[in-house]
Amino acid sequence: MPQPRSLFEKIWDAHAILVSGESETLLYVTRALVQDSSRHAFEDLREAGRKVHRPAQIFASPDHYTPTLNRAQGFADPEYRFMVEGLAKNARDFGFTHFAMDDERQGILHVIAPEQGITLPGIVLCAPDSHTATNGAVGCLAFGIGTSETTHVLASQTLWLRKPKSMRVRVEGPRGFGITAKDVILAIIARTTVAGGVGHVVEYAGSTLRAMSMEERMTVCNMSIEFGARAGTVAPDETTFRYLHGRPFAPKGEAWERALDDWRRLPSDPDARFDREVELDAREIVPMVTWGTTPDTGLPITGRVPDPAREPDPVKRAGMERALKYMALTPGTPLAGLAIDRVFIGSCTNARIEDLRAAAEVARRGKVKVPAWVVPGSGLVKRQAEAEGLDRVFRAAGFEWREPGCSMCTGNIDKIEAGERCASTINRNFEGRMGWGSRAHLVSPTMAAAAALAGVLIDVRTLGDSR
Repeated sequence: MPQPRSLFEKIWDAHAILVSGESETLLYVTRALVQDSSRHAFEDLREAGRKVHRPAQIFASPDHYTPTLNRAQGFADPEYRFMVEGLAKNARDFGFTHFAMDDERQGILHVIAPEQGITLPGIVLCAPDSHTATNGAVGCLAFGIGTSETTHVLASQTLWLRKPKSMRVRVEGPRGFGITAKDVILAIIARTTVAGGVGHVVEYAGSTLRAMSMEERMTVCNMSIEFGARAGTVAPDETTFRYLHGRPFAPKGEAWERALDDWRRLPSDPDARFDREVELDAREIVPMVTWGTTPDTGLPITGRVPDPAREPDPVKRAGMERALKYMALTPGTPLAGLAIDRVFIGSCTNARIEDLRAAAEVARRGKVKVPAWVVPGSGLVKRQAEAEGLDRVFRAAGFEWREPGCSMCTGNIDKIEAGERCASTINRNFEGRMGWGSRAHLVSPTMAAAAALAGVLIDVRTLGDSR
């Protein structure tokens, strides 16, 4: 009788070509993504006189260095123009699919890949960006890789990897009013710590995950990296199949039916074993906000800034003290009511149409008290939001409505000033993440929109249900 296998093991086994004596496996990479920060990999190919092995399996879009305002005026920084134009040249030279800046499909890599049906259940997908894990929401193995690994994938459509361990995070129960997927993943990270998933591929399971939309699952998988995991996955189901059906790069006709037969065999077997198991009760999760400089410093908005003096571990205590100094916070300060300087809604974590709809429902309630930006995740998201009138809602409330891109999340073209405090929907709150000296508080889109209207961090649940 065959041994029960997890979703991860089924995908790994199906793509394993050979195993070396050092227990590394050569994996076939089904599809790969590249972006405007990938130029060194192509330089390496040119120096070696190599071609892209399977250009039809490579997809690209500029995102890290694209301007999100006044694009017609071009680039203010020649270095950023060089990065974006270099990607376009590489696409022409090597023959892969490229969603250029003047293409409506352009956007953040991990928004457009599922949106276009590039990401499919059961495949191995990689890209030179850690948040490639987002794509695991459709039931594939998706992970970030380095420059030399990218070169290897481009040249051979394969990659050597040591097999990670497996971890299942089960979240059960209905979410309370105002609780988003961002709150769920911040609660998971707070429970496991930033190192809790190191060396593991995580499968998110349980009734809470099954009830989530695909876009919510993408938010959860996106932040798998923030507790050290190699990748995050959710087993494909009817929600997945409805989302993917008809997407441009998804199978069509009879190929779709054959694919469905294969995809329905992917979920973990009932008796599959995992190296680690974590369980959370969704009913206990409240709107979350980070206070420090790592994603595991999330606390309920009803909480207070912690006191390092109460931490017995000297290493952790020193880290807390440094974070408090950087964030200019005092132990015991209530998180609700903490004044902010600006708000950012965007990034590969929270820039999809559902995120914008949720934020707009809050934005309808008033006017912003601080500068606030909304940056859609792709040109198609932007077009849909404008067709639904969401841009008018945001503008009427005083938000800036911008062009798609990573924007403030990477602190390249768009950034905040040193010392400014930002309620942000990005995935990382490290020192300087949104610009030198920036202070980021990670929140959901609804919490960010509420903070923009209040000028302070606020529990979005206190606004009530506007539906």
